[in-house]
Amino acid sequence: MIITISREFGSGGRELGKRLSNVLEIPCYDKEIIQMIAEKQGFDEQYVSHISEKNLQAAYPRTIGCRFTMTPHPVTKQAVTIAVEQQKIIKTFAEQGDCIMIGRCADVILKEYNPFNIFVYADMDTKLKRCIERAPKGENLTPTELERKIREVDKERAKHREFYISAKGNARSNYHLCINTSSIEIKKIVPVLAEYIKVWFEIRIENKARNV
Repeated sequence: MIITISREFGSGGRELGKRLSNVLEIPCYDKEIIQMIAEKQGFDEQYVSHISEKNLQAAYPRTIGCRFTMTPHPVTKQAVTIAVEQQKIIKTFAEQGDCIMIGRCADVILKEYNPFNIFVYADMDTKLKRCIERAPKGENLTPTELERKIREVDKERAKHREFYISAKGNARSNYHLCINTSSIEIKKIVPVLAEYIKVWFEIRIENKARNV
């Protein structure tokens, strides 16, 4: 049972993943991936977190194109290193057994594992409210500044996804279930979601057995 959660910034995708992890009693990987990359490559965790979902489309071709003509820019090289290491870690976790992966294009990276893919989204008012409630200590952004930040993060995530797949980041056809968390307490929908996922995997196993 491998579950991936893609999400809009502020939609509650991380909370949903953690709560679902508790109900299903399987590990959930999010910041753990960042910590492992930082430790292995000797980078600062905040730097890895900042780069891990940035747009690599422009950086990666430039690295390839300049391979024999000039030394790649250090930042470009580090971005590609992080992307490659991230893929390795995500696949390693999937090979270890049942788990939930949050973000980082895990649904695309783990396509061969046939995961259950979820996309979490919400209206802007809900995302603003959630971000304000969970803002890091010392962060005092105005609603306008916060909305700009939300849109910028979602834009970067979409561009990052295009590095792995040509389809749009929030296209419904990319996911098995899209969840609108607008004005909803996430903890109330998790038990129902867990049962839905169990049924989905049971049906998949049954269908696979019939085709053997």
